[in-house]
Amino acid sequence: MTAYKVGYGKPPKATQFKPGRSGNPKGRPRGRLNLATDLAEELSERITVREDGRPRRVSKQRALIKSLMAKALQGDVKATAALLALYARVNAEIPEDQNQPLEFDEVRILRRFAPRLVKALNRRD
Repeated sequence: MTAYKVGYGKPPKATQFKPGRSGNPKGRPRGRLNLATDLAEELSERITVREDGRPRRVSKQRALIKSLMAKALQGDVKATAALLALYARVNAEIPEDQNQPLEFDEVRILRRFAPRLVKALNRRD
C-alpha cells in the first residue's frame, strides 16, 4: 500500500469530508425561497386599479405593464425604450416553434420608430 501524501488539494484523511455527509451542513434550509421565487410571488399578487373609472383587480405585473404602456403612449422615451426592450426580451425567450412573425404593420411601425428612439437615447448620453 502506498503512503498517502498530504499536500495541496490532498488534506489529511482525518479532516476530509466523510462519505454521505454534506460539506455545508448548515446550507440553505429546505423551503427557503430565493429572489426569483419571491419576485414572482410578489408580481402575481392582485391589486385593485381604476380603469375607465371602474375598479378592476389585476396582478401587480399587469399593473406595471399597463403603467409603462400609458407612459410610453404619452411620449415618455424612457418608458418606450423599456417597453420595447422588455418586448424583445420576452419575444426572444419564446421557443422557436411558438414564435409568430410580426405583421407587416408592426414591422412598419417599428422601422419608423427605431430612428427616433436611437436619436433620443443618443441625446440622453
